[in-house]
Amino acid sequence: VLFMQYSLTVVLLGNHSLPTTSSLSHPSQWVKARSVSGRPAGPYRDVAALDRLTTCLQPGVNTLDRVFEISAQRFSKQDFLGTRQVLREEEEKQENGRVFKKVILGEYQWLSYGQAYRAARDFGSGLLALGQKPCKNIAIFCETRTEWIIAAQACFMYNFPLVTLYSTLGGPAIAHGLKQTEVSHIITSKELLETKLKLILMEVPRLQHIIVVDDKPISWPGYPRGISVHSIATIQALGAKPENVSRQRRSPCPGDIAVIMYTSGSTGVPKGVMISHSNLIASIAGMAERIPDLGVNDTYIAYLPLAHVLELSAEMVCVAYGCRIGYSSPQTLADQSTKIKKGSKGDSTVLQPTLMAAVPEIMDRIYKNVMLKVEEMGVVQKTLFILAYNYKMEQLAKGNRTPLCDKLVFQKVRVLLGGRTRVLLSGGAPLSAATQRFMNICLCCPVGQGYGLTETCGAGTISQLWDYSTGRVGAPLVCCEIQLKDWVEGGYQSTDKPCPRGEVLIGGPSVTMGYYKNETMNRENFFVDKNGQRWFCTGDIGEFQADGCLKIVDRKKDLVKLQAGEYVSLGKVEAMLKNCPLIDNICAYANSDESFVIGFVVPNQKQLLLLAEKRGICGTWVEICSNPVMEEEVLKIINDTALAAQLERFEIPRKICLSSEPWTPETGLVTDAFKLKRKEIKSHYQHDIERMYGNM
Repeated sequence: VLFMQYSLTVVLLGNHSLPTTSSLSHPSQWVKARSVSGRPAGPYRDVAALDRLTTCLQPGVNTLDRVFEISAQRFSKQDFLGTRQVLREEEEKQENGRVFKKVILGEYQWLSYGQAYRAARDFGSGLLALGQKPCKNIAIFCETRTEWIIAAQACFMYNFPLVTLYSTLGGPAIAHGLKQTEVSHIITSKELLETKLKLILMEVPRLQHIIVVDDKPISWPGYPRGISVHSIATIQALGAKPENVSRQRRSPCPGDIAVIMYTSGSTGVPKGVMISHSNLIASIAGMAERIPDLGVNDTYIAYLPLAHVLELSAEMVCVAYGCRIGYSSPQTLADQSTKIKKGSKGDSTVLQPTLMAAVPEIMDRIYKNVMLKVEEMGVVQKTLFILAYNYKMEQLAKGNRTPLCDKLVFQKVRVLLGGRTRVLLSGGAPLSAATQRFMNICLCCPVGQGYGLTETCGAGTISQLWDYSTGRVGAPLVCCEIQLKDWVEGGYQSTDKPCPRGEVLIGGPSVTMGYYKNETMNRENFFVDKNGQRWFCTGDIGEFQADGCLKIVDRKKDLVKLQAGEYVSLGKVEAMLKNCPLIDNICAYANSDESFVIGFVVPNQKQLLLLAEKRGICGTWVEICSNPVMEEEVLKIINDTALAAQLERFEIPRKICLSSEPWTPETGLVTDAFKLKRKEIKSHYQHDIERMYGNM
């Protein structure tokens, strides 16, 4: 083993330095943003936007329909939207008796930019002929797929404000959004119509037309009188008729509403965020600036919900630069994904994307799965992997590349996402330092960790791709600026040393128009400064470091004061403990009337079963999770992880409850971006909260 360690080190020394502008400092130390006021509170701007913020991609292109029109002209015959053909479906019975649906998929079939433009134009014309009016809301309630983006582009062209709803929302939340926006037309899929929408139609009295995106011939019995159901093909055929094509369309203005995006509702009823054309244009201009060399050679894999601002913005960036977009889903993303039949290829293997956006939950799964396989390796293989990992980590810190190391050791990990990924963008929630470091090293591509909210059109920060530091979210994008507001109660002030800290406020052209029909919350969360610029108060606590990068350190709503007066950041506790191999997900909880923290844990099944076997505990999965001995064993491991992460004693959960069921958007315990719904989790586990706090 020692000989092999020496040999590998000799082989891997053939590294090449990254281009640098200074031999005196590492790229991560270069100044990326500055306070334009000179005060520690800011506002801070990217060094390339100190004079003015970016508002558009190119002069005069300030609405989304113009972006698409220009791309359709420039890239008319280039592949644009790709969907894999479903060859067949099979039911596969598991050892535990459960039956899973598996799919066998073919190659990607593509629509060109020109074809997609004509399809969107005909669809928009058809909607107009069906009675949809400009500046009147229309809803889309659909999975991420080709038809979603075609429908969206049609609405942008014809100035129909698009109301977006997550496909995983429950009935009351769907009805709330549709009633509040008073829609008469909705675009959906056959599955969502039958399983969700059909159940709440009587609660949406203004609804008249349902457009189904599926091609399959379908009959539509059993719908309330006054509601007509159409296929997308029928509406496109209607729109293509000469008398409809010739009708003049009313193009949008930059200040018109493009999207009313309903949040996933992590804190109660979903809120509709009004996003103008100019908001989205500024946002995609800011994001695109952080991704070098975007163009027709890039392929983006789309699988996150398009009703989420991260996915919609990412796809709009691709539209502007002529990239291909191949559609996928979390269930078919990789060869090992749940719906892919064993031996078949997942979407990333077939598509071989160069660009990908992901939420930390997805990245954490990849990280844990690979590290579990490393643990199962023989001594020699495992030693080589760890040696290569540590070596590359050292070289990245020095600004060096390791091409031989990548080819010999990490290529097998890299092919998990197709083998060609050059940029990975993380957003939606904090990404742990361990997972970010793993992605940089093993997937051989930079991870741009971003920070933004629906209320800021997804724009806030994205780390520079050449900055391999971890735990930070980068400098402000060129389309916005960030300042810190003192939060004295929480102990965060701009005068703090060594770094100014406070509540993160985001301002600029990407800050949205506010919440739909909710003036109270608009007054609480948005304001306009003396220069007429809009700002949003995020509720997140950040600190600006010496190089102008932002680090999110806390959240107002996640801060709980214990009985003895200590403040506990629940989000911080969760982020630290998620690195434990035994934990797939965790929610920390604390009652202000109590003196300690408790936790709810979704354990990693493989790891927990191994632990149970070592302790001689048998039973079903549910029995093992509810076994008090197993709770104590997992608690010991959590305690060790917490101490290694340097959590304070009062921050470490003293009691836990193991959940036998994973938390998915379908369970209602996490959002579509896999953020915890604390209120719902508290209700779901109320009995366990009483048990854990009652037995001291």
